[in-house]
Amino acid sequence: MLPAVGRVTLAEVARRAGVSQTTASFVLAGRREEMRISAQVEARVRQAARETGYRPNVVSRSLRTGTTQTIGFLSDTVATTPFAGHLIWGALDAAREHEHLLLIGETEGDPELEKELVEAMRDRQVEGIVFASMYTRWVSVPKGLLDGPSVLLNALPTRPCPIAAVVPDELEAGRAAARVLLRSGHTSGIYVVGVGARPGQVPKGVVAAVERLAGIREVLSGAGVELAGGALLRDWQPQAGYVAALGLLKRKPEPRAFICFNDRLSVGTYQALQDTGRKVGKDVSVVSFDDEPVASWLRPQLTSLAIPHYELGRKAVEVLLSKPGPVPEGTVHRIPMPLRERESICPVEATRKHPLAGWRGPRGPLRG
Repeated sequence: MLPAVGRVTLAEVARRAGVSQTTASFVLAGRREEMRISAQVEARVRQAARETGYRPNVVSRSLRTGTTQTIGFLSDTVATTPFAGHLIWGALDAAREHEHLLLIGETEGDPELEKELVEAMRDRQVEGIVFASMYTRWVSVPKGLLDGPSVLLNALPTRPCPIAAVVPDELEAGRAAARVLLRSGHTSGIYVVGVGARPGQVPKGVVAAVERLAGIREVLSGAGVELAGGALLRDWQPQAGYVAALGLLKRKPEPRAFICFNDRLSVGTYQALQDTGRKVGKDVSVVSFDDEPVASWLRPQLTSLAIPHYELGRKAVEVLLSKPGPVPEGTVHRIPMPLRERESICPVEATRKHPLAGWRGPRGPLRG
């Protein structure tokens, strides 16, 4: 049998480095400059720690400092949804860089389980809680989140509260979708799939729908262009997109461009165009949102505004650790949604001499 190997102690590291245990402790706690310890001594201590395989005793340090170096990450279905899993990836990377661990819980939308998990995380003295949603929505903030540092991720509070929110910049994404069509010469026959053409014609509770439509209408209106129509849908799946696109193709003016409110609707729209003898990127332009993997698999590849899941997760942890206390009500951090411009946009030859051809909008060139 192999002899038992005990945990390497701080005292052993100090002896190996030839310094006092207090000096070794200050160095490994990152307080070298504060305690005026030389860089050479720091190098010896850190080398000794590496050579001995020293790991700090987290429980002991927590008792001494009153901090646990842990963050709670509580979501509805993020952990079990591949589409939004990069939210956790970004949060994990940011937590690790700050020498924190992520404690993950999932509620599946059950308010009782949500309450229990918030309380369990507070009982374990996490230094803060990231409260995340799979898709951007309005949420009733659980009371337990107000008992300590918290951040909303992919969610906005239904009522003002002293908790910051981190969300995709859906409003600017809507503007970008409109700009890319105007830049290609589209000034008529633009339809939206998933929402209606007028304000308020959106599925209930979907933040993305409200803000994307507002951004689209703002930019088109500023260029003197109006949406030709739309199809308000409760279910943003391919079949619904297919049926809606077939209906819109019978409208006047004839559709020259579709703005689909997610990539799954675009799949159905592509099929409807194909079944009616129209070619995406040649006869009709299609621009979408979310940039799911299917966007680059469609032929032609789909132009889409990407949800920056990884960046959202990182930002939530950084906001949580940088401002552990209450923040001004209404604080929202909006993360840009990059444009993935591909082959589904066709230039409108007939509008090359139109005064709006090549239009870039009041906010300058389109960024993506």
